[in-house]
Amino acid sequence: MKHGRENEARDGATARFLDLARRSRRELEQVMLRGLTPDLAQLAGWEFRGMNTPVWARAAGIRKFVKGFERRADQVFGYNRPVRQNRDGEPWLIKGEPFGWYRVSPVDASDRDNEYLHAALLDYGRGGNKLWDPSRGLRDYLVQVEAGDPDLYLGKAYYALGPARLGVSFFVIERLRPTPT
Repeated sequence: MKHGRENEARDGATARFLDLARRSRRELEQVMLRGLTPDLAQLAGWEFRGMNTPVWARAAGIRKFVKGFERRADQVFGYNRPVRQNRDGEPWLIKGEPFGWYRVSPVDASDRDNEYLHAALLDYGRGGNKLWDPSRGLRDYLVQVEAGDPDLYLGKAYYALGPARLGVSFFVIERLRPTPT
């Protein structure tokens, strides 16, 4: 895709996705705690529509996004794509190139980033981003919402400031389309 050119990826989000995105922080935390460990093989090769859940995300222009996952040798990496910030139920219209790369791995109990041991960790500090890229501080935890449903996931973003980890927000992703080749 050419930078700046919008492309419609698919119709709008499902009702399940929108319902999850509208839940309270307390409800989302319960879903996060009950969530299942994602199968990284089922993430790789796909892009997912995404939505940050806090109300401030719309004002910041980051309510909607696309998150992609790809296999590189024996590891999974991912990226984000900007989309048009239209209404929640409208299609995700991609309007830029991938950015904010991250490495995806199971959470290691002995590592600093071990908040949710049953989650996958999306570590932007190990994604190959430039040293001055502020996305390097992001650490996302991702869980599958329900058994047998590899299409809907809940994530929780943290920001690393030295040894401290600051909770940022929850986000929801839903399978959208195979990654472009």
